[in-house]
Amino acid sequence: MYQARIHQETKGEGDIVDLTPHVREAVRASGVREGLVNVFVTGSTAAVTTIEYESGVLRDLARALSVIAPDDIPYAHDGAWGDGNGRSHVKAAVVGPSLSVPVSGGEPALGTWQQVVLLELDVRQGRDRTLVITVMP
Repeated sequence: MYQARIHQETKGEGDIVDLTPHVREAVRASGVREGLVNVFVTGSTAAVTTIEYESGVLRDLARALSVIAPDDIPYAHDGAWGDGNGRSHVKAAVVGPSLSVPVSGGEPALGTWQQVVLLELDVRQGRDRTLVITVMP
C-alpha cells in the first residue's frame, strides 16, 4: 500500500480543482499495476468526484448543487454555529468526501474525458485542503 498527502489551496466556494495529475503521480509512485486508488478530502465542507473538466459542465454542476442546497433558505447548522455554511455541509454530504478508481496497467482507469476533482463548497474564502491519496494492490 502507498499513501500520499497533498495540500491544495482553494479560492473559495465554487472552486473546482483538477486533482487528476496528483492521482496519476501517486499511482506511478506506488508501483501498483493493478488495484485501486482512493482519494479522500479531510473536512466536511469539500467533496471529491469525477467530471469532465470543461467550463460548461462545471457551471452546470455548480447550478445543480445550488438547487440541492440553495443559498436563500435557513439552515439549522447556521443557527447553531452562526458560521453561515450550512449549505456547504449539505452539498459536501450529498457528493461525498472520497472516490475510488480502479488502477489498470499502472494508471488510474479513467475515461477519456473523466477527471478527478476537488469541490470547494465552504462559503468562506479560500481554504488549505488536505487530501489523502491511497493506492492499494
